[in-house]
Amino acid sequence: MGCEQGPGHQPDTLADQLLDTVESLVMLWFAAAEDATPRLSTRQLLALQTVRRLPELNLTTLAEHLGIALPTASRLCDRLEAAGLLRRTVQPHNRREVQLVVTSQGRRLLADVTGRRSLSLAGVFEAMAQTERDSLRQGLLAFHRARARTLLRQQQPPPRDG
Repeated sequence: MGCEQGPGHQPDTLADQLLDTVESLVMLWFAAAEDATPRLSTRQLLALQTVRRLPELNLTTLAEHLGIALPTASRLCDRLEAAGLLRRTVQPHNRREVQLVVTSQGRRLLADVTGRRSLSLAGVFEAMAQTERDSLRQGLLAFHRARARTLLRQQQPPPRDG
């Protein structure tokens, strides 16, 4: 993978290499979404994915998940609804609350974007040697484990002064 670690390894160099790689991955990620029809903004696509992932989501919760104001979330949903990708329905247990639901057309669009992203990644992986793919897999697993440990440490209360 080109990220050899030896005695003179500097974590900042590894971080810089990872930043370059993530930028490349993000470009691949967004390029795959740009080819889907209808073409959605990044925020619209994220909203649609969030609604699909979290059933019974309401507008307020969507706004919180996206880190946007409620009126902005409402306009975003207006556009998704006008495109036939999202539907607002009344919550069965609370008639004053509106539930957001991805339509079948919205699910097809998300499946299309996911398929395009998968094909783009597969193309990159095919250009790698098997040993490079294995190294990447090991590196990703190690990163994931280290990140989990970091999160656990952050969640632990600070030591008490005696």
